[in-house]
Amino acid sequence: MKISTILAVSSFMFSTVNYSQTIPIHKTSDKITIDGDLSDWKTPFLGPFVIHDSGNKASQDTFVSLSWNDQNLYIAYRSTDSKIVGTPQKKDSQIFNTDDLVELFIDPDGDGQNYLEIGVNAFSSNYDLLLKCISPLCGGWNTAMNFDIAGLETVSKITPEGFNTEIKIPFSSLKTIKNGNFTPPKAGTKWRGNAFRIDYGNTTEYLALQYYKSLKYGFHQPEEFAVFEFME
Repeated sequence: MKISTILAVSSFMFSTVNYSQTIPIHKTSDKITIDGDLSDWKTPFLGPFVIHDSGNKASQDTFVSLSWNDQNLYIAYRSTDSKIVGTPQKKDSQIFNTDDLVELFIDPDGDGQNYLEIGVNAFSSNYDLLLKCISPLCGGWNTAMNFDIAGLETVSKITPEGFNTEIKIPFSSLKTIKNGNFTPPKAGTKWRGNAFRIDYGNTTEYLALQYYKSLKYGFHQPEEFAVFEFME
């Protein structure tokens, strides 16, 4: 933890993010079922992920796509994995220490406090927690693992190439974050965040959609989070 144009499965269109200031979240009118099957996923996938503190190429590819409607944020990951590490585990287990997983950090008001971390392994086990503060300026490392996103759905599906993961986050659940300053997004709204993966396979790698310019170690660098922009 301290160290988340029409396409078909057979014809994904990937675009590499290299310090992109904006990661688009495309609005959708489609009904999205959280089942780990990406054959009907219609928004572009971004990637591949790179080593989070160097930008170097990862051993295995990871791609992510984000979409939204007026009720929910949706995230889909496509992870190549020749050696899946992990097991089904209880809710809020510390799978970030043991299991191959994908992660999403989102900070709706972009102040580096009261932001969310969500992790899901290849067996659909998940955790969600609130990072109240990580800076000495606001009191030092303070997390709430007992925070739960009401209505959170996460499903992973193992494939011949690795595993796919889908996540649904209801916007209504974010209203409960104290001092989170959450308001429902609209076209043009910008959040801060990043998408990550921890791969414990043949070699342990910590990966990110957008790596950190400062080349700092550890995923929790909110001052360097990417910009997520909600698009029509």
